[in-house]
Amino acid sequence: MKPLHVYFLATGTWFLAFGMQSVVFAWLVTMVLNESPGMVGIAQMALLLPTMLLMLVGGSLADHYGGRRIAMLGQLAASIAPLFLTCVVVFDELTYGAVIIFAVLMGCAQALVTPARDGLLALVADGLIQRRVVQVSMIQFGVQMIGFIAASFADALGARAILMMQFVILLVGTFAYFKLDVPYVSPASFEHSMITQIKRSIVQGFLTVKASPYMRATVMQNCAMGVFFMGSYIVTIPLVIRDVYGGSAIELAGVNFANSLGLVLTIMVLLKFGDIHRQGRALLLAQGIGSFALAGAGLGLGFNSLVVFIFLWGMCGGIAMTMARTTMQEMAPPDQRARMMAFFSFSFMGSGPVGALLSGALCEWLGPSQALIVSSVAMLVVVTIVSFRSSLWKLDTSPAAAGANT
Repeated sequence: MKPLHVYFLATGTWFLAFGMQSVVFAWLVTMVLNESPGMVGIAQMALLLPTMLLMLVGGSLADHYGGRRIAMLGQLAASIAPLFLTCVVVFDELTYGAVIIFAVLMGCAQALVTPARDGLLALVADGLIQRRVVQVSMIQFGVQMIGFIAASFADALGARAILMMQFVILLVGTFAYFKLDVPYVSPASFEHSMITQIKRSIVQGFLTVKASPYMRATVMQNCAMGVFFMGSYIVTIPLVIRDVYGGSAIELAGVNFANSLGLVLTIMVLLKFGDIHRQGRALLLAQGIGSFALAGAGLGLGFNSLVVFIFLWGMCGGIAMTMARTTMQEMAPPDQRARMMAFFSFSFMGSGPVGALLSGALCEWLGPSQALIVSSVAMLVVVTIVSFRSSLWKLDTSPAAAGANT
């Protein structure tokens, strides 16, 4: 198989397992253990917090030791988490604490896999970075939809069967990274201790992002997405399904499926019509319109209306996430690409714990439907400020304007 195809396979296994996990994890905490909104927020924070703390370390390790090696080890480590939770379920010892341990293990593994995988993309992209980013996004959300469908049978099959499927899928991805043929990266020789070198590497990456007005604005926008959009997705929407509509795993999987379907349809359009040169403008418009769609989901107009609004929100997300990732890939120096993508993921995933806690608190204070509306308004305010106060709106990567952006 060509390196690009092996890369797609490895990427697909991660997101297939992640799609299953996103439903099963929320189902276990929200509906099986029946935890309060605050405890749901803490559980989702436990999944994201290790990623926030270790993502930049993961990017530095990938730059120094090679993305293939770090991604392979990270995905192997990730497979331990569903195996652990399977054993817990088999022995009928499922508790909130066991779910938190699972979350921490997966969060640590994701901190290694995500920047390493993103840094590898340029090595197999054949110079077509935006198109490869769109293709990876297509794979990501397409296979997540399959994961959502599989996880929708959690009520019928039980958590054990779904978790064992996730374990096997992650092992397949580990083998794919083992077989991936990319240029070998010799481990860097450390003049000082490895910890000191990693610290310096992270600082250098931060300064590179800070120096680029486009990467800096993209990272800021990503932080807002993590707080207001991710928090709503992983905490508030499951609570809306449980508390407002009385749903369970099937309804939760259906809403997640609708979101990913919107993402996939948008990405298919991007693949058909080619590259977008005004990436910053597309990113900001998509997030602004997405804010209105998410607010609509909080109006309480019925479950079918919720599905439609989440579908529209997903369509906007397909543009926003693709444009943000492409901007970072194209603006990153080649020797710091894994670190730049680590900062990109850090800005989104790292702000997720704040979003999870905030969403849980808003649900406690206002109720889940009103919490969605508040988060939507806050996101719209951020989009407006970034549009007027940064140069992201003016970013143009067409050949005629490329020199002005470098």
